[in-house]
Amino acid sequence: MTIPATDEQLARWDDAALAAACVAVGGHDIGGIRLKGRPGPVRDFWLEQCRALLPADTPWRKIPLHCSESRLLGGLDLAATLRTGSPVAGRGLLVESSGGVVLLSMAERAPTSVVAPLAALLDEPVLRLEREGIAAQHACRLSLIALDEGVDDEALSTALVERLALQIDLTPLPIGAIDDFPWTFEDILSAREGLALVELGDEALGSICQATLALGIDSPRAALLAARTARVLAALAGQHSVTDEQLEQVLRLVLLPLATQLPASDEPEADTEESVEEGEQATDSESSPPEAPRDDASKEESSNDEPEQSPQELDPLDEERLLEAAQALLPPDLLAKLLSGAVRTRRNSASGKSGARQRAKMRGRPMGSLPGDPRSGARLDVMATLRTAAPWQRLRGAPTGGARLRVQAEDFRIVRFRQRSQSVTVFVVDASGSSALYRLAEAKGAVELLLADCYVRRDEVALIAFRGDSAELLLPPTRSLVRAKRSLSALPGGGGTPLAAGIDATAELLEMLDRRGATPAYVMLTDGRGNVCRDGSTGREPALADALSAAQKLRLTSAAAGMVIDTSPRPHRSAAELAENLGAMYLPLPNADAEQLQAVVRQVVT
Repeated sequence: MTIPATDEQLARWDDAALAAACVAVGGHDIGGIRLKGRPGPVRDFWLEQCRALLPADTPWRKIPLHCSESRLLGGLDLAATLRTGSPVAGRGLLVESSGGVVLLSMAERAPTSVVAPLAALLDEPVLRLEREGIAAQHACRLSLIALDEGVDDEALSTALVERLALQIDLTPLPIGAIDDFPWTFEDILSAREGLALVELGDEALGSICQATLALGIDSPRAALLAARTARVLAALAGQHSVTDEQLEQVLRLVLLPLATQLPASDEPEADTEESVEEGEQATDSESSPPEAPRDDASKEESSNDEPEQSPQELDPLDEERLLEAAQALLPPDLLAKLLSGAVRTRRNSASGKSGARQRAKMRGRPMGSLPGDPRSGARLDVMATLRTAAPWQRLRGAPTGGARLRVQAEDFRIVRFRQRSQSVTVFVVDASGSSALYRLAEAKGAVELLLADCYVRRDEVALIAFRGDSAELLLPPTRSLVRAKRSLSALPGGGGTPLAAGIDATAELLEMLDRRGATPAYVMLTDGRGNVCRDGSTGREPALADALSAAQKLRLTSAAAGMVIDTSPRPHRSAAELAENLGAMYLPLPNADAEQLQAVVRQVVT
């Protein structure tokens, strides 16, 4: 019995169909699609429908997970070279796919040797090959469909995410939601012909750039791909200019999946909790005071000073309307989705029990070969050694007819292996009076739930708390769940907020973990409102200056991934400024409980 689809699922399938049509029309110019979803009839049907939109002779190739560099890029044809006695070049899979589409299987696990050439081709459609004694250059214009089957801590490489304009998710779609695409091959050909006539317009381009900034997307490729996609969508609609309908589609298909923050609201901040924080009434000056009422004369003078808006400035394509559309289209689980993609832009994206990648001689996952001496304890790469020696046989006077090869010391190639180090999650908890008054109970609950997750992955955890006039390492890095929970439950609350001391203690611990070869990450739960300086004196302004100085130092000395969770009742600029100086992800959670905190923070530490 087929389960009927909901309106939301039908809309998601319509977006998936629209994305496929965009790739069929735009091709290499928009990069391709990141297709999330497990193997199954829904994904297979989508791929079948997508291929039907292309000409019958269009190359359609699949790149397996562990595709070798020789098969992917081409290079020395070893069998032909040994047979003829002279170098013979072979065509790679990418060259064979020129003018068509390549499918990257299990893209979230693709090694760098596969990701790097794909990213280079999406930037410039030319494959330059200089390896194994062969130098060649091939035009290679293709589109990429990255089949992302990742779950939990598996994420597609940032290099590919930035270069693929469209991202769709087929995971929640049932069989009842799928249907034939509403376009035919003739519609695609017509859209391709009309694409050159489509004008984007300065206002539409400005709206796209404003929306990109408002959603916290740093890469300039996003705005470029969004602009190209908007023209493709207009061509599909048979129009010669981009309208607000295409901009909303671009927002939904291109920009929102890359968002790292919610669009800023026009409502002023209200720091209602300032009057009760630690019983200090003097902090009211830190809040933004309400604007004083103006008399009629000043209002009239102000209104006269403002130039009248032209009809173009009131066009529905302006950035305000686009941002309103962004807020309306935000999915309810956006926070978790943002972190699952955005947080992984850090230098060492892998964590969990596998930790960061490190090179090793004899253990781990093979990652190519390099010149070396196998007598040093490394493993000899026989095939790579033969490929290196084969082109030189005629010069070395090696006889033909099946005789042995002449192999010299410089031909030896050894295998490189990649291991993963132990990861450590450092929880830095603000236990001062302000946090204890509001969110310390929720913070404790979230950390306790996360400790169980770390225990399952065999991560080490550490706990730092700061209150009063100092910070303390309550729990050194350990795998003991019992010790961690005991230290957490005994954590008291109250006193001042020595934020700089907490950051300094975090920096010292991260430095120690780096020297130990571990992969650290930290999660700081605070409202960001320090009032105790490094020297023990009090004062909000000098304490904030000390905290920002400590944050900048930590950012320069450690490459650890981090997140600052604003635990104040309402998001406050102090915590956001702290996260910016730390180079960490900022997440305000004004209405979250321990379960919601766990769901979000898990994206950082897994």
